[in-house]
Amino acid sequence: MKIFEDYLSTVKAAMAADPKFKNLNESWNPAKGELRKAFDAAALGLAVPEERLLPSLENFASELGLKPDFNQKLGLHPDHAHLKHTDNIENDYIISMFVDIKGSTNLFKRYLPQTVWIITNTIQRAAIHTCLIFGGYVHRLQGDGLFVYFGDKNTSTQLSVKRALQFAGIFTYFVKTDLKELFNEQGIEDIYTRIGIDLGYDRDVVWGMAGIGEISEVTTCSLHTSLASKMQSSAVSNGIVVGDHIKKEVPELSEFFTPVSQRTKNENDRYIFRIQDDNWNYTQFDFAWLSFLKKQDYIATDLQGVLQLKHKATMPNFDRNINNLAPIAAASKPFYGFSKES
Repeated sequence: MKIFEDYLSTVKAAMAADPKFKNLNESWNPAKGELRKAFDAAALGLAVPEERLLPSLENFASELGLKPDFNQKLGLHPDHAHLKHTDNIENDYIISMFVDIKGSTNLFKRYLPQTVWIITNTIQRAAIHTCLIFGGYVHRLQGDGLFVYFGDKNTSTQLSVKRALQFAGIFTYFVKTDLKELFNEQGIEDIYTRIGIDLGYDRDVVWGMAGIGEISEVTTCSLHTSLASKMQSSAVSNGIVVGDHIKKEVPELSEFFTPVSQRTKNENDRYIFRIQDDNWNYTQFDFAWLSFLKKQDYIATDLQGVLQLKHKATMPNFDRNINNLAPIAAASKPFYGFSKES
């Protein structure tokens, strides 16, 4: 799929503009001022605006008939924002998802810190933008990864589960294919993601303010939020593990879930959590996200087995790449040898 191609263009440009990368076979001395910035925060803001989808992802959202909500605040789910600066608590269902990106540390072997900053922030913004398309609420940024909630008072539990699975599958495909291919071309290996997802019902989830004053967030206290984090650790590279509540909400998707114990060949891995006094065992499942994506009505598979987005008949946007890359080129002129005509 090419839904992230404009984000990849930013990453490619940052890599190409990096002085350390350009001068691998040349001598360079940062003390003499030879280390010029490939990018800065302003250039990133122009290339990947915070509150605007890039055209390739915007086209994807349009195909699905979905729009992102940029009016969010980190750590403040809108349904529970009124709990900020109070001692009140309340119950409400929520889907917790932990998205972790592994292997980005290897970027420091090849690029300057400011280039790594641009690369990781671009990937993170791609994840945030995609999350917002599917109705997610970004609760916390964790390194290169995200802690995300899905669900609100206006959306059914089942629809929230489906949207969470769609986001997780789409983003995992991006990391496993497009991003990995680009990184491999640059000699950077072992980039992958792991995702854990679980659902807590009203009775399972307490919302309230954690922390003090402005050093606080409105968050959840729930076994199933904690289990989502543990499930992330149970996932394989580019794998997604979900809890039994997720599976039960979408019985029509049962073919895409298999107990983790089938993969590990260890029956002890079937349950992610047990309460022996209550005879309660909670199963964790591997989610076959690629097979799931292939069944989505907006996805097609080409002759090479590569996933493609089904497009409506629309006029091509010939200005897209030029408009998107203009601020990048402007910020990177010294490294591409551009000169302004007199």
